[in-house]
Amino acid sequence: MQSRAVDAAGVAHEPAGAEARIVSLVPSLTETLFALGLERQIVGRTGFCVHPRDKVRAVPKVGGTKAVKLDAIRALRPTHLIVNIDENERDTVEQLRAFVPHIVVTHPRTPRDNLALYTLLGAIFGREDAARSLSGALEARLREAAARTFAAQNVLYLIWREPWMSVARDTYIAAMLRLVNWHTLPDVRGGNSGAARYPTLDFDSAPWLAQVDRVLLSSEPYRFTAAHRDALARDPRLTGKRIELIDGEMTSWYGVRAIDGIGYLQRLAAAD
Repeated sequence: MQSRAVDAAGVAHEPAGAEARIVSLVPSLTETLFALGLERQIVGRTGFCVHPRDKVRAVPKVGGTKAVKLDAIRALRPTHLIVNIDENERDTVEQLRAFVPHIVVTHPRTPRDNLALYTLLGAIFGREDAARSLSGALEARLREAAARTFAAQNVLYLIWREPWMSVARDTYIAAMLRLVNWHTLPDVRGGNSGAARYPTLDFDSAPWLAQVDRVLLSSEPYRFTAAHRDALARDPRLTGKRIELIDGEMTSWYGVRAIDGIGYLQRLAAAD
């Protein structure tokens, strides 16, 4: 059991005990901690941690995922801090190490990585049974998706405008989309570089644009709207391409949201 409580930074964590005080700087993992039954131990969260809506309101905010209020966290006296390599800045996390005894680093890259994530959090916080339940639900979704046949699609998944930004193929989002045979363009991999993992693009200098079947406008981190969709539909560079809004939480939130996210993507793909 102890070997399974090793986080993405290679740090092994002992069981926390019932007196753990948890601050989460990762919206999708705040939701997951609630799903594991840890609501009484969650003492801080970011302003972007909005699920489950009926429960997070009672948890104090400590800033954003990057604009973190260190003094607010210090005042909460946490024993454990939940962070993510993509979402939180290393310098901030290092400053927090000065007064938070245990920092749990996460970095899921594929939907299946959520199984290890559930196990990690369940082992640390004594919620092994709940973690196994989530794992069973996710494995059922993964099997369901693998058993179905989806038409191959090349997709441009946009997360920002001015400049336009997309996702590399080694991101969690791209891995989620591949479950329904949707393949992101441009065909690039970002490695460990944050900028390369979410590349900027120019429609006028993207030869691969002709291969795109559909353009997906995410609801986060930029909140694309129907007005943005309609404007792009009038862009002659995108003539003939399907342009639609997509729920970014369902595609980019790992943790417990992945279970519903896989079902959501299957419904979208099956609706073609």
